Amino acid sequence: MALEIRFPLLQIVGYQNSGKTTLVEKIVKRGTELGVRIATIKHHGHTSNLKGLNKEKDSSRHFKAGASATIVEGGGSLQLEAKTAGWTLEKLIQLYAFFENDMVLIEGFKLADYPKIVLIRNDADKELLTSLTNIVAVISWIPIESNFPLFHIKDEEIYLEWVFNFIQKG
Repeated sequence: MALEIRFPLLQIVGYQNSGKTTLVEKIVKRGTELGVRIATIKHHGHTSNLKGLNKEKDSSRHFKAGASATIVEGGGSLQLEAKTAGWTLEKLIQLYAFFENDMVLIEGFKLADYPKIVLIRNDADKELLTSLTNIVAVISWIPIESNFPLFHIKDEEIYLEWVFNFIQKG
């Protein structure tokens, strides 16, 4: 049974060192200031495993023993470690349906078909504007022409206002 997604999704995509993580941080910080609860999903684009939680704790011992997932809850926080071989972006988004989010930011997963902001750092990156789907805005480090709402990387206040207006219209 598919879960109903009750929050808007927005992808932040671009090539390495284009400013994706910094942009996600700025959006989350502004959202927090505005009282917007934002969850994030980041694509780890490397073939190596992620570094685990503290390996000396009981939950990591459970995980090392073969548990498919462990959750630690306490002090108002929850930590989840899970084996996710074969999990799709859609499954990760469904996981967030259990939390009280106002929106979810997705960093990476370029080929997914959710609304996306594309970061352009140099001329070679411009090919993303013709190869990706569902582009809703572009933030560029260089002067370019675009058929989408276009912002310069230094125009932080303008593009952050645009993001939250876009999400509200959602």
